[in-house]
Amino acid sequence: LQLVEFGGGLVQRGGSLTLSCTASGFDGLGFDAWTIGWFRQAPGREREGISCISHNGGDTYYGDSVKGRFTISKDDAKNTVYLQMDNLEIADTAVYYCAAGILTSTVQFMCPTSRYFPHWGQGTQVTVSS
Repeated sequence: LQLVEFGGGLVQRGGSLTLSCTASGFDGLGFDAWTIGWFRQAPGREREGISCISHNGGDTYYGDSVKGRFTISKDDAKNTVYLQMDNLEIADTAVYYCAAGILTSTVQFMCPTSRYFPHWGQGTQVTVSS
């Protein structure tokens, strides 16, 4: 399974960006079998799980730092998950990664940590300026 992120860039504080994560190279399991998470890592900080959507789209998770500002969605026909990021803050500056894993409990349990996600994209830089 391969994941590729698109949509990073430079944006002013208060602005918006939409990231996308497109999957390919399925081996038996289709896109709708995978729970997709978005993580980010800023320099000198640990990787942080910020949002997640279950394989069937029925459950979502948002970390406290992005709740109310970010929205995750998926389009199974395009094998793509989106992260709409609004009201961006300077603290949102980081490399953003998408990752795929198999849901075995709840997204609230699975998504804050990277340990349940074996497949990762290469990351895309988001920089928020003042």
